[in-house]
Amino acid sequence: MGSLFAVFLPLALALVMFGLGLTLTVDDFARVLRYPKAAAVALVCQMLLLPAVCLGLIYLFGLDGAVAAGMLLLAASPGGPSANLFSHIAGGNVALNITLTAVNSVLAVFTLPLVVGLSYTLFLDGDAGIGLRPDKFAQVFAIVLIPVALGMWVHHRFPDWSRRARGAVKVLSIVVLALVVVAAVARDFDTLTDNVGALAAVCLLLATVGILVGFYVSRLFGIEADQAVAAAMEIGIHNGALAIAVATSVLHNSAMAVPPAVYGVLMNVPAAVAAALFARRARAAGLETTAA
Repeated sequence: MGSLFAVFLPLALALVMFGLGLTLTVDDFARVLRYPKAAAVALVCQMLLLPAVCLGLIYLFGLDGAVAAGMLLLAASPGGPSANLFSHIAGGNVALNITLTAVNSVLAVFTLPLVVGLSYTLFLDGDAGIGLRPDKFAQVFAIVLIPVALGMWVHHRFPDWSRRARGAVKVLSIVVLALVVVAAVARDFDTLTDNVGALAAVCLLLATVGILVGFYVSRLFGIEADQAVAAAMEIGIHNGALAIAVATSVLHNSAMAVPPAVYGVLMNVPAAVAAALFARRARAAGLETTAA
């Protein structure tokens, strides 16, 4: 099973990231100039504030070793494909979601190895250099950016086919993500059962805090409500498949893949609740505007 998983996982992640690329254009990266404040606030919260929150939760609930390191790796991963869907349901600015996912996926090539180095220093064998080695950067680059770039090229070169294929690729990506989560948990089931209570609590709290931080910090800086909703979903919903792939294919530590797998399931609970509340808030605001 281990060898099959090692072959299947990079291909599965490549499909997910290729599907993301099919939805992106160069304009999606340039759009950050249209929403500079919203993008800056969201990216700072996602890249700095949320890993710090995650670290606090790790110590609060007594996680350690590979489980703690995997949780920190998950917190540093970019937004997941589901963020766009939940943002759409919640009345968020989906264009901003796409921009944040695109920019953060590029930045993750540099930030993930740094976080890996920190997690090894704090929770594993102390070898901080493992996350900073050129081969690790190259592997993260290969599994994150090459499939996205290929998807963007296909979208540019064959736009009609890209639009037709996008729905099928999205459905297939959801199925693949579910299989990845199941396989990651099955591979290290003992790690899950030994830490299930604390791990579930940390995952649920991290997703909830990420959504709240994204929305209220954005509003604190005067960012419009739909952009704040987009930031909330982007920060609260992470690419668990990417974290699983880095843990198993780059770091060869299957136990580190368990927290992202658990998060990949549990994050949908606070995300669904938040989407319903945000949608209700948007409808109420619309009614008030109409009445006025």
